[in-house]
Amino acid sequence: MRVCVYGLWHLGTVTAACLASRGISTVGLAETPAAAAELNAGKAPLFEPGLDALLAQDLQDGTLRFTNDVAAAVSSADLLWVNFDTPVDDNDVADVGYVLDRVRGTFPHLKDGAVVLISSQVPVGSTALLEHDFAAVAAGRLVSFAYSPENLRLGDAVRVFTGPERIVIGVRGDSARKVIEPVLKPFCQTLLWTRVESAEMVKHALNSYLATCVTFTNEIASICEGVSADMSEVEAALRLDPRIGKKAYVRAGSAFGGGTLARDVQFLKSIAKERDVRVPVLAAVLESNDHHKGWVVRHLRRQLGALAGKRVGVLGLAYKAGTDAIRRSVAIEVIEELMAEGVDVTVFDPKVAALPEPFNSAVTIASSADGVFDSSEAVVLATEWPQFRGLDFATLVPSMKRAMLIDQNAFVSKQLANLSGLDYIVAGKMR
Repeated sequence: MRVCVYGLWHLGTVTAACLASRGISTVGLAETPAAAAELNAGKAPLFEPGLDALLAQDLQDGTLRFTNDVAAAVSSADLLWVNFDTPVDDNDVADVGYVLDRVRGTFPHLKDGAVVLISSQVPVGSTALLEHDFAAVAAGRLVSFAYSPENLRLGDAVRVFTGPERIVIGVRGDSARKVIEPVLKPFCQTLLWTRVESAEMVKHALNSYLATCVTFTNEIASICEGVSADMSEVEAALRLDPRIGKKAYVRAGSAFGGGTLARDVQFLKSIAKERDVRVPVLAAVLESNDHHKGWVVRHLRRQLGALAGKRVGVLGLAYKAGTDAIRRSVAIEVIEELMAEGVDVTVFDPKVAALPEPFNSAVTIASSADGVFDSSEAVVLATEWPQFRGLDFATLVPSMKRAMLIDQNAFVSKQLANLSGLDYIVAGKMR
């Protein structure tokens, strides 16, 4: 079995490394010689715990290599696994054409009997469109198309890929299943086989459901803040209801960022509009989430008044713990708001040591958490790095000009339980 993984940012690099670690002959198709060279040197395009070490081991074992030669990578592949992280603009609209055009570029090189498995985030109907386009140039070749929604998480991707609870695969018939099944079985025994369009819809439905849960919970938490209710107590009661459940998304906290959830909400809104279907709940999700992104700055204004000239520290820059990616990070959006208010911002992140313009010239990057607290009138805990729970708050807080910590998700609440004199602000509790 030979697998070609096409699209080598987060999703594709993790996929290629994990496949090769199980002894599957894998080639990663990069878009440029420079990208292929970096990967062949064992360097992933972004930080992901354990990924560089896994790449190095696979390369040493000879089960993995990278190239930017489309013909060489695709022509011998039994399975072409498309794993582009679909680009999203600042309005959460995905550039689907970017992905589809690159798949079309492989059509001349696909061998008879190959399977094309799409895991990139594309709207339902995209796989059928590719099938139609390939049929026009097939020249007698039989190639099957399938779809499997990715379910990776930044910062925990290797573990999630190698031990998923289930994998959904949409196929047309047995020919695709016979190629895909032996590749996926080593990672998961629960393979759910569906029609292609159902598998595409799973990703939209799952992310949109989670997005709705997040925004609904944060709206309830905001009401709690105004009526002396405690959202953590409301959450506990909700989880005990069997219709909701212990693992439900009902914890108050920050707005969702990153573009992943929002992209699928936008997909469904667009599909519904094309088919003249009303979706008022989905239509309100992004509006609610965008409003909630201003929660931190609203509370800073409430506590400090006019923010111009105030010194505020921010702990964390990354989109989430376990990565160095900052694009669409909620922390970055908070900093943008603070800059617009004329705030003197100091930041620290364990993995992000530099920022692009205009942040680089307007924000002070501290070498440690100490610099974030020193002389600040407030500190915002923005990214939930585990090491932040180990900070010596008893020493850091007294170094502040005003002892105020905004921790929207109550991430360090246990560490602060016995610390007096601190104005500690979390989501869902009245101030």
